[in-house]
Amino acid sequence: MNVLTSHDILPIAEYEQQREQVRAQIIALKQRRRISLGPLITLVFENRETLRFQTQEMIRVEQILSPHKIQEELDGYNALMPGPGELSATLLIEITEPERMKEWLDVFMGLDHGETVAIGAGGEQAVGLFEGGHSHETKISAVHFVRFAPTAAMTAAFADLHQPVTLTVHHRAYHAEAPVPGSLREEWLKDLR
Repeated sequence: MNVLTSHDILPIAEYEQQREQVRAQIIALKQRRRISLGPLITLVFENRETLRFQTQEMIRVEQILSPHKIQEELDGYNALMPGPGELSATLLIEITEPERMKEWLDVFMGLDHGETVAIGAGGEQAVGLFEGGHSHETKISAVHFVRFAPTAAMTAAFADLHQPVTLTVHHRAYHAEAPVPGSLREEWLKDLR
């Protein structure tokens, strides 16, 4: 996928005029790119459009006008762009009860180390590789960035709706598996082209 450049970013005033329409389109796109793994983990698979929207929103909220600061935002979001042969996702630990936040986050300590999240297809697995820096020995973030590198056989299975494709998480006290719907598989195939 091509990285985002400053030419992809609208000036704040122009973006503000188009924001509701763009936002509605991105909500619909993210709906096709979202999957829940049990009650507490959701993955949203990123692409150029989702990352462009997030960059544009950050620039809007922070009122970033400096070309240098805009480039810093672009660099940050471009780091999440799937590379050739990759899928990239934001993994969210969705804890809605503030009083249980620490308790649940403690359960997820170590989620970002080892083979805890995977895509299964065509008899093979692509284990998620987590971006570093979102946890340390005593604390874990509720947001992570994960990359998957499916094989050619897995990609062929994504295209064959008769073959099952699953996403799994296996970590200490939290285990979940979900079948990947055809709409998400179509999005993955676009990303892998």
